[in-house]
Amino acid sequence: MIINNILTTCANCGKGEESAGDLKACTACKLVKYCNRDCQIAHRPQHKKACKKRAAELHDEKLFKQPLPNEDCPICMLRIPSLHTGSRYRACCGKTICSGCIHAVQKRDGVGLCPFCRTPGPTTDKESNEQYKKRMEVDDAEAMHGLGCDYSTGAHGLPQDYAKALGLWHRAAKLGCAQSHYDIGCAYYVGNGVERDEKKTVHYMELAAMGGHVKARHNLGSFDGRAGNKSRAVKHYMIAVGFGCTDSLGMIKKMFTNGYATKEDYTKALQAYQSYLDEIKSPQRDEAAAFDERYKYYEE
Repeated sequence: MIINNILTTCANCGKGEESAGDLKACTACKLVKYCNRDCQIAHRPQHKKACKKRAAELHDEKLFKQPLPNEDCPICMLRIPSLHTGSRYRACCGKTICSGCIHAVQKRDGVGLCPFCRTPGPTTDKESNEQYKKRMEVDDAEAMHGLGCDYSTGAHGLPQDYAKALGLWHRAAKLGCAQSHYDIGCAYYVGNGVERDEKKTVHYMELAAMGGHVKARHNLGSFDGRAGNKSRAVKHYMIAVGFGCTDSLGMIKKMFTNGYATKEDYTKALQAYQSYLDEIKSPQRDEAAAFDERYKYYEE
């Protein structure tokens, strides 16, 4: 029997749940069920091709699903920009604050206080590290990621230790930190603390992209483009453009010129980028970017 495209009897022996007990679905394709592992192994030669095809379809459905937009700045309530200079994480309160609000508070009160919780900033490496560790006690993924970055580069008085960095990034990634997935992917790409591994690079880039990481999404487009998978590359670039990636916008234009993307694709990309700018732009953020390039919050 088939209900909602899922077989309700064992695909190998035909027994139903009344006689075989709870049937276990194939974890890869979810299309068939089995009494036990022996039945699954016995049916594998017949099922392998259809399973592989459906598993790939399920993977792509998840991979190309539109990610959620960035959260809003807790002060001005505008969408946090994707460009890394457009915001800062504060370990004192665990908030990510846009560059516009940071600059506005500094202009009014002087440098030193957190724009959100008003806590004085750390004055020593020890204080900075302690703030991260305190936030880690409440499973703050951004704090774990930040401390991992310090170990990766040997910053704030910490020894350079790729193993510790990767350990912290993996912990943060399990809590949903897309940037950590991206950094793990980069580690496998260049071989920092691990053996270079192309498959693992792509795996972690995909996890980062599904979490809304713009650079990871752009990289996947580049990987597919170089492999000749032009239609997949366009899909990746289109998603990245909606998060403000001008490199992806440039690639869509280039692919349109070369016949790999349509005029409609390019038009939609331009509209998506403008919609992104409409969501993040504000006079306060413009003022901050004009004051200091380190507060730049979008690319032109």
